[in-house]
Amino acid sequence: MAKLSDVSRARKRFNPRTVLGVILLRTVLKKMKKKINKRIRLKKKIRVKIKGTETRPRLTVFRSNKFIYAQVINDIAGKTLAQASDVKINKGNKSTKTERARKVGQAIAELCLKHKISKVVFDRNGFKYTGRIKTVADVARTTGLQF
Repeated sequence: MAKLSDVSRARKRFNPRTVLGVILLRTVLKKMKKKINKRIRLKKKIRVKIKGTETRPRLTVFRSNKFIYAQVINDIAGKTLAQASDVKINKGNKSTKTERARKVGQAIAELCLKHKISKVVFDRNGFKYTGRIKTVADVARTTGLQF
């Protein structure tokens, strides 16, 4: 799988002005686009099946390379009811991404319980249910959310 670091490594190794460098960069970028398009395709497929209602809103999780974000959304009204991210958590201390995902899961669950939301529908947003996505879900479950 191609990562952003692969692109920067390729740029350092090969001059993009040469034919070989251009070919290498194009193949790496194609792999990156293919991976992103696959996630978006899966996301659309999941969203057809999952709808957030007033009684049972949708808990969606987005994972970037640096941060993780969670939102509770009422799809019928089109409103975000609660949100949490590790952008603010990351500023003060040095912690691993998994530890920050635990904090985000706990924060989103506490916000939901504060707004009297106990049942949600989990939306993994096209990501595989493993790693930080699973950590957010597990911690939210143990804190008191039902899904």
